[in-house]
Amino acid sequence: MSDILNRFTSIVRKGVDEYNMIEEGDRIAVGVSGGKDSMLLLRALRHLQIYYPKKFELVALTIEMGFEGMDFDPVEQMCNEIGVEYIRVKTDIKEVVFDVRQEENPCSLCSKMRRGAINNAMKEHGCNKLALGHHWDDAVETFLMSLMFEGRISCFKPVTYMSRADVTQIRPMIYAGEDKVAATAAALNLPIVQNPCPADTGSKRYEIKQLIKSLEKDFPDLRSKVFGSMQRLPLEGWEPTPYVRTKGK
Repeated sequence: MSDILNRFTSIVRKGVDEYNMIEEGDRIAVGVSGGKDSMLLLRALRHLQIYYPKKFELVALTIEMGFEGMDFDPVEQMCNEIGVEYIRVKTDIKEVVFDVRQEENPCSLCSKMRRGAINNAMKEHGCNKLALGHHWDDAVETFLMSLMFEGRISCFKPVTYMSRADVTQIRPMIYAGEDKVAATAAALNLPIVQNPCPADTGSKRYEIKQLIKSLEKDFPDLRSKVFGSMQRLPLEGWEPTPYVRTKGK
């Protein structure tokens, strides 16, 4: 099991090093939704923290949306076992978005409310960086969503400074594909909290996922070519620095 975690953490470290995601003294909050992506990111960053030459603090942060049946107690137990502070923030986001407002397109309002709750919690607990579980496939999908639905060549950045909140977002798993994430999370037997959000399979991202699967029947290397083009163009914020590993202890 340690070999599995070591191999995945090396993928995370590649992203961290190439995009200078972590600096000495950072206090990093991992946004933990309970899904496989954020749970594995938390586990990998905790493992990286042990030997990374730049010392940083790590906390796990969950914004509880208010959906019934989402039990984060197993997540809290894992955090206790690996020695990571766990912050849980209860909200009424589900009630506001789905019950009161009954939004036809709930993702935008939900995202804004979640972002506000995260920023407030980070400020309260002295965190300067937010680690998000977006991976390689997420980047490809976001690029294609921007192109097809908005007519823009755009994507989230590996590192983004949010000036209004004074928070830097980092995405250490950008070199990890979704299949690799899923297989590693299963192998490590991480506690996963299922998301019952009714908008999950009706989103634009879901449509793009299905389109990519269809196109890959004829173009099997589609994802790698899209991802490579983002770095080679390069898209703003996507040009990596040479991968020179700093010697650890």
